[in-house]
Amino acid sequence: MLEFSDLSVRYGVGIEALQGATLSAPAGKITAVIGGNGAGKSTLLRAATGLLGFHGGSVVGGSVSFMGKDLAGLSAPAIVREGLVHVPEGRRMFGDLTVIDNLRAGGASVKSAKKRDTQLKSILELFPLLAERRNQRAGLLSGGQQQILAICRGMMSSPKMILLDEPTLGLAPQTVEHVADVITTINNQGVSVVIVEQNAAMALGIADFGNVVEQGRVVMSDKSSVLRGSPEVQKLFLGGDTSGTTFEARQVQPLERWIP
Repeated sequence: MLEFSDLSVRYGVGIEALQGATLSAPAGKITAVIGGNGAGKSTLLRAATGLLGFHGGSVVGGSVSFMGKDLAGLSAPAIVREGLVHVPEGRRMFGDLTVIDNLRAGGASVKSAKKRDTQLKSILELFPLLAERRNQRAGLLSGGQQQILAICRGMMSSPKMILLDEPTLGLAPQTVEHVADVITTINNQGVSVVIVEQNAAMALGIADFGNVVEQGRVVMSDKSSVLRGSPEVQKLFLGGDTSGTTFEARQVQPLERWIP
């Protein structure tokens, strides 16, 4: 569904963030991209969603395609209209706006008021606390609640695929589990997901497929179950034996167990 083919990206005149990166994210699945700081994970998402220019970056080789269409030259709004949505790192709430207004902002690219209203109703039914706090300022929500709002704001355009950049950054372990539940729930609604994470245990625990990025290159790609069993991945990202991780073979918790 989303294909990165031999992609190279440069920032400024000399910083090569990606060097011939190749990976694919299939339809209907959750695909994880893990790696350390500065590995090039976020750059992959920016290259797919037309945001490289805002960060001083540019594609210098290779290509990105979505559902068979080359994304080169398309603006960020045009890519959203194609059905590919990016939820950036850091949540980026409109803190002085209400929960409901943050959600409505996510649907700004949808021309049909009926479609916007239908998607808003669906999101509020799926996440009842958003409905309960619809008139509360987003800046007063907890970090975990803001992250869920950010994901749901991305869902307002009814995407075919959503790209999540570090959705658990800075969150407590219990809250991380709730965010994982939400991502799984969204995928169960038929939305394909790419998740970029430093929390490899969480990402590989909910993903169908995984990719390891190091120094701008994709060095491993396989089923998540295979990567979790890899000695290299365990040593670098999972702290050794992963048989006891709470994210392995876990059950999705009811969404009524909202984030503290």
